[in-house]
Amino acid sequence: MIETLLAAAILVICSLSIISLVVASVATNYRNRMDSTQTMLAESILEQVHSTFNGNGTSALSDCGGTTWTIDTTIPNTGSVGSALSGAAIDYTETSPPAGYHMDYLVKSPCQSSGTEDATYDVRWHLDQIGTTQTYLITVSAKLKNRGQGNLIFSAPVTLRFMAGS
Repeated sequence: MIETLLAAAILVICSLSIISLVVASVATNYRNRMDSTQTMLAESILEQVHSTFNGNGTSALSDCGGTTWTIDTTIPNTGSVGSALSGAAIDYTETSPPAGYHMDYLVKSPCQSSGTEDATYDVRWHLDQIGTTQTYLITVSAKLKNRGQGNLIFSAPVTLRFMAGS
């Protein structure tokens, strides 16, 4: 009888350990999905900025909520334009980034107006002219702003930088 109780206690302890590992795995998988989404969103903006990089262009991107965001790609003659930088990264403490250089991109599942809100991402970009050349540095960053189901999770911003010339 004692052996059976001891075996049952060991089985319960091992089961609880496995359950905590499964819960941690599910949470990590969800956080990685959010990180992958913000990386793909930053890449999409970077590609749109680079593809319309002609000196005074704009393009548009629609999110899953149906909001169309203008992506300003106007190249400055000298200096820089866009959201503020802190070192080499976008400064998210800037409360009012310039129009055309930021968006609050809404992700729904499925991606249509009737879908369930997954998350909102704060996406910002910055353009710098390098010296007196026709070479420019494009900096794009995406940060999880809030999660749709009410709970916030931590997710570090993704920042991408790209050199382009016209």
